[in-house]
Amino acid sequence: MNRRNRDAANRFAERRRREDEAPRLHAEAPTLESLKLELEERRSGAVSAEVSHIRRVVVASAPALFEVPCSNPSCSDGGHDLTTSIMSALRMRSHRFEGEDTCYGQVGNASCERVLKYVATATYRLV
Repeated sequence: MNRRNRDAANRFAERRRREDEAPRLHAEAPTLESLKLELEERRSGAVSAEVSHIRRVVVASAPALFEVPCSNPSCSDGGHDLTTSIMSALRMRSHRFEGEDTCYGQVGNASCERVLKYVATATYRLV
């Protein structure tokens, strides 16, 4: 295995370990029924998204951890930790919320600075 693949595998294993050790989403937001995250990532200063996808969270088993790896394969030590902002909105029972995060990883000798924008839609049980 070459170094780049080994580094990626190590990052994936570390992220998986953090997910396994994190509290469960259903325990942290007990009335949450569903959560959908629309994610778009682009280079800093770019107008349109280069990468986009929708993540439907399985509330019953998901960790209360929202880390999204940087999509730039040349970025090292980067990514987006959305946990604090998403969990804050879920605890307030927000139905729709959005935000963005900048990657502070490194691409060669420069900062990555890719920007991830997210829009979340949540539903809750009546209490």
